[in-house]
Amino acid sequence: MIGRIAGIILHRARDHVLIDVRGVGYIVHVSESTAAGLPPVGQAVALYTDLMVREDLLQLFGFPTMLDKEWHRLLTGVQGVGAKVSLAILGTLGAEGLARAIALGDWASVRRANGVGPKLAQRVVLELKDKAPAIMALGATLSVDMGVPVVAADATVIESDVVPSGARAPSDAMLAARATADALSALGNLGYAASEAAQAVAEAQAREPTAQTPALIRAALRLLAPKE
Repeated sequence: MIGRIAGIILHRARDHVLIDVRGVGYIVHVSESTAAGLPPVGQAVALYTDLMVREDLLQLFGFPTMLDKEWHRLLTGVQGVGAKVSLAILGTLGAEGLARAIALGDWASVRRANGVGPKLAQRVVLELKDKAPAIMALGATLSVDMGVPVVAADATVIESDVVPSGARAPSDAMLAARATADALSALGNLGYAASEAAQAVAEAQAREPTAQTPALIRAALRLLAPKE
């Protein structure tokens, strides 16, 4: 299984990228949003990958974080969702947006992805609703940027010298994932069920996307409080 590709970008397209790894070119299929965020041709890149194996076909699909890759694995487990439809959903919503849509039962947001009809969108939400809290809780660790390989003058990749992710400021997505994970953990410790905690946190975060952990917990608790 090829779980990660690190090399030099030889070609970029809207839905795939060609990466040179020590003289071997790998075509990696990606979502449009992932493709848009890749470095220019000639620069180094690293992607987590999922290898699809069929009798007459081998295809690599690439993701910027393990969180995206995990959602891809869950999505392709839903009947009617192939790899390209999964990429379309992730490209439209992003990992955090998808988690929020599923937790809230918002199948209309899932339907916005190209190739997804209303019945398939409802099936995705229904089948993944119970699995969303676990992935949301892991989001803080799975969304860590692994950095890109350092490239020597001869354009070969130095595998041992990877730019540490700790040298970079956390992205908004990483901060949001961390706050979500911490809030879910706190609500779980208070005795709330995973599904109701996930729904409350998702709704609170939809209202305040930049809320940090304490504010997110308070907002979720207000939503969970008994209505008078």
